[in-house]
Amino acid sequence: MFKKMIGLAAAFATVLTMTSAPKAADLGATDEAIKMTLFEWTGQHVTAHIYGHILNKMGYKTEFITAGYLSSGQAVADGDITIAVEMWDNNMGEFYPGLISEGKIEDIGDVGLSAREGWIYPAHMKEACPGLPDWEAFKSCAQAWATPETYPKGRLLAYPADWGTRSADLIAGEGLDFVAVPSGSEGALVAEMAAAIEAKTPLVEMFWAPHWSLATIDAEWVDMPQDIMAKYSLIPPRTFNAAWPGMKDKWPAAYKFLKSFRITNAIQEPIMGAVDNDGGDVVALTKEWVDNNEAVWKPAFDDAMM
Repeated sequence: MFKKMIGLAAAFATVLTMTSAPKAADLGATDEAIKMTLFEWTGQHVTAHIYGHILNKMGYKTEFITAGYLSSGQAVADGDITIAVEMWDNNMGEFYPGLISEGKIEDIGDVGLSAREGWIYPAHMKEACPGLPDWEAFKSCAQAWATPETYPKGRLLAYPADWGTRSADLIAGEGLDFVAVPSGSEGALVAEMAAAIEAKTPLVEMFWAPHWSLATIDAEWVDMPQDIMAKYSLIPPRTFNAAWPGMKDKWPAAYKFLKSFRITNAIQEPIMGAVDNDGGDVVALTKEWVDNNEAVWKPAFDDAMM
């Protein structure tokens, strides 16, 4: 009888152990790839590939889709792309916000960056335009930024055309004596600024932070009034990830991880610099970061895997 009681107790303890053990995460469709966007700037590639390496460690397949920043919205809504990585809420036009408000795309949380946008110029331009970075001084010195193609108006190097027309809208809306000229890429913006600083030639361009190049150049931000910054969506932007609404059910642990994990400027900028400035490979560099910084991402990983 005593042995029988011991046996029953052991069996009961086993049941308790089994029922009280932490439940493993439901990973969902691990046989199907989570598809993430690659847009036209290096920092976004850093963010996307860090996500990719960690999701691979969770047991997921990942795929990267080169896409147009604004035009990717319908593909996300249709589920052809799972996540639009690192959207900037002040530079989405009306299409993305419309899809989000209709529930066709889901805002799944902040990336974590401390971001800024505006117009920057080489510090040597203060000699040609005394009073900088003051807004009124900047407006009165338009000819200081003129080129043969734009004279007598100043030339402003804007974002690539696919990123929107906010610089052109601001110039037209405020009646500035400038012409907005779209750049070809992020690399073109960086290269023109470096060349202007080296040759001490005129340049003002639309730019953003975080960006590695800001730590390597002598450039300043035009001090725009807050009402103008707000009017043209240049207030400090929020960066977030936009997902296909079916993601939460199809890949639940990945969804949970991305809602809680944050990537900061301090993470992104050194990798960005190593890619753009030193010719490094973004896939290899982000994998190295993930391998060497488990303490940063593991809490969100562990929480998602519970």
